[in-house]
Amino acid sequence: MTNLRLEPGTAAPDFSLLDQDGAKVSLSDLRGQKTILYFYPAAMTPGCTTQACDFRDSIASLQSAGYRVVGVSRDEPSKLAEFRERDGLSFTLLSDPDHAVHTAYGVWGEKMNYGKVVEGVIRSTFVLDEDATITQAMYNVKATGHVARLRKMLGVDG
Repeated sequence: MTNLRLEPGTAAPDFSLLDQDGAKVSLSDLRGQKTILYFYPAAMTPGCTTQACDFRDSIASLQSAGYRVVGVSRDEPSKLAEFRERDGLSFTLLSDPDHAVHTAYGVWGEKMNYGKVVEGVIRSTFVLDEDATITQAMYNVKATGHVARLRKMLGVDG
């Protein structure tokens, strides 16, 4: 099975999801500011915690460069709220339990997991400009070291 892959220069697929507090957040709410939209498999798992904490630790430099960070997973809002609280995350986490938005972004599909092909979340990051156009589309990123590579690519010090 081949996943749809979004390319830089294309409009980000529209969405409307609940955040960690149960408030609705839509793509239109993100317009007007550059956004790092990242998809991760599951809140409070080791790799996803590492990645989220790396974003947390880089949030000041990313924000000063004009970026907002938004994480998306299949977790329910209550679990996202617990994740945010437990790890002191200061950015928005969105819930996509039926993985419809994951599918629209090409981050739901077949992947290798411990040598077996499984269906699930492909850890991926998208950088959107102020008009919600994709400027970077990174699929199959590693949890560890990804944020540092992303900051370097975006020219964000810090």
